[in-house]
Amino acid sequence: MAGNNFVIEVEKGKDASDGQPSIGPVYRSSFAANGFPAPIPGMESCWDIFRMSVEKYPDNRMLGRREIVDGKAGKYVWQTYREVYDIVIKVGNSIRSCDVVEGEKCGIYGANCPEWIISMEACNAHGLYCVPLYDTLGAGAVEFIICHAEISIAFVEERRLMRFFFSLSAVQNISSLNRALEKGSLVIVRYKLFMSMYFCYAAIISFGKVTPEQKAEAENHGLKIYPWEEFLQLGENKNYDLPLKKKTDICTIMYTSGTTGDPKGVLISNDSIVTLIAGVKRLLGSVNEQLTMKDVYISYLPLAHIFDRVIEELFISHGASIGFWRGDVKLLVEDIGELKPSIFCAVPRVLDRIYSGLLQKISAGGLLKKKMFDLAYTYKYYNMKKGRKHGEASPICDKIVKQGLGGNVRLILSGAAPLSTHVEEFLRVVACCHVLQGYGLTESCAGSFVSLPNELSMLGTVGPPVPNIDVRLESVPEMNYDALASTPRGEICIKGNTLFSGYYKREDLTCEVLIDGWFHTGDIGEWQPNGSMKIIDRKKNIFKLSQGEYVAVENLENIYGLVSAIDSIWIYGNSFESFLVAVVNPNKEALESWAADNNVSGDFESLCQNPKAKEFILGELAKTGKEKKLKGFEFIKAVHLDPMPFDMERDLLTPTYKKKRPQLLKYYQSVIDEMYKRANKPNA
Repeated sequence: MAGNNFVIEVEKGKDASDGQPSIGPVYRSSFAANGFPAPIPGMESCWDIFRMSVEKYPDNRMLGRREIVDGKAGKYVWQTYREVYDIVIKVGNSIRSCDVVEGEKCGIYGANCPEWIISMEACNAHGLYCVPLYDTLGAGAVEFIICHAEISIAFVEERRLMRFFFSLSAVQNISSLNRALEKGSLVIVRYKLFMSMYFCYAAIISFGKVTPEQKAEAENHGLKIYPWEEFLQLGENKNYDLPLKKKTDICTIMYTSGTTGDPKGVLISNDSIVTLIAGVKRLLGSVNEQLTMKDVYISYLPLAHIFDRVIEELFISHGASIGFWRGDVKLLVEDIGELKPSIFCAVPRVLDRIYSGLLQKISAGGLLKKKMFDLAYTYKYYNMKKGRKHGEASPICDKIVKQGLGGNVRLILSGAAPLSTHVEEFLRVVACCHVLQGYGLTESCAGSFVSLPNELSMLGTVGPPVPNIDVRLESVPEMNYDALASTPRGEICIKGNTLFSGYYKREDLTCEVLIDGWFHTGDIGEWQPNGSMKIIDRKKNIFKLSQGEYVAVENLENIYGLVSAIDSIWIYGNSFESFLVAVVNPNKEALESWAADNNVSGDFESLCQNPKAKEFILGELAKTGKEKKLKGFEFIKAVHLDPMPFDMERDLLTPTYKKKRPQLLKYYQSVIDEMYKRANKPNA
């Protein structure tokens, strides 16, 4: 792949030497053929993103939320850029009046809302590190982040105040325990150093009101607590100079939803975010999909995650509008219908629900309507494969999703986890908008690759690199991935100014993944002939079976995930065993349909316990394994059917729906042991 319409080669690859793996050529987006985009003049920091838009679009709608009248949600009520700016200045002055200074850490704990953005902008203005506190990172994550990041002041959603106090109590208990232990431990010393700061906590600010119970609880912790409106008054008649901010300054510590161990604090600089914005601006302009001040975005993906954070920064940089959901997934569609966003960002789980809902709606319309839809779908998909744009291929089925998402959506962007190919294909055909899939990590400031509009050949890929990074593959010999093969495969490595500045207090981990300026993502990619990237595996998700064969488990899960009778699968291989087992979330409709056809009685839960149902699922998995020409040791020998989907509540998934493999093993250990025991019986 020496270059094509979408990427250009900027450096040759290198053969393996001195025990080092071979390295593939360096590529960059063809939209950066004449160099990476120049920095936007005057935009040196995240504060400048907001400040410049206030100057340019003072009367534009910026932040909106639905008005609640007599318990019912009404229209969106908006604050302009100038109005938001005035509140940000008040918040900043109030923070400074609490003796919080540049470089200290400010926690923000709660669902997306205008106050979240206002608090973030106040941090940007005064050079504070914004630290989102994200409880779905796992049990104890809030306590860990409070302690690890050394939070000085925190803004908390009203309904989460008691949970926040509980976290502070946990930190306090940990400190008491540590004081009772030996003083020589470095960890204990760090806790003690922190606790001396903890009791000098500047303030807790509620995004809403404060009840007498909450106030009493704060006083029990020796803390000052303010309702939002009262806190704004602290800074009245005070005017603090804003510190000079540099591109290299850290603007946020974003803790990752790691699949193992404690969350890692990713240090994101101003430069990472302003560089990304310049690159996305170049990309969108190159495909004639520029953002404008008329665009509208619905904020519901967590602002504590880098994906939503940079999207909202991008919208702010264009003077566009951000409307917030009410925080209830059951009401999201209604909020979308009222807001009528033009851009819709989603994680695959949300798009999976949209896909399933559309299929049910189509089936409920009767046989004739379904036949008509199938005909229209086939006709449009055929035209799109011939190269026609989605809006021109067949207007017949172009309003199905569009109206469901408010009627104005022109672009759907999926990120944070892989989107199933069949879901992406379906939405690309039936949605009257572009459906794009992106890839990135917190460490790369979210967007590193994104597929392009009207390029059906990029189906199932994450597209070419964005035009502000260089990318290369590095061979992984133990997994038989060769970056210099005719089909290049290897670990994705990224270089550019969007990269993070390191892990907070973890230089050892930083040095593991940042080598000579190249960030090693841990994801295995495969360059496609058109220059797009396909994510095919995860470097660390390999294990060796007893016969010495290596198994790339994520790749197998992607293959077996094609089986229509299952919703999700987790595969495990014990290194003392010669075969694989799996825990499967079966598809309810598919399993019940099989049961009806085979005279097997029982509800969904009892069917999952039925040996015949397990045989059926194993047979479906085996069919796919044969079709994909898997090796013998890659076939699954035993399955456990769990009617309850893998979820975050049991700590089995990250907030971006990646599997937490150590936690899955711990949770299903007895099930795994039983499967191996039964499968190893002579008559099994």
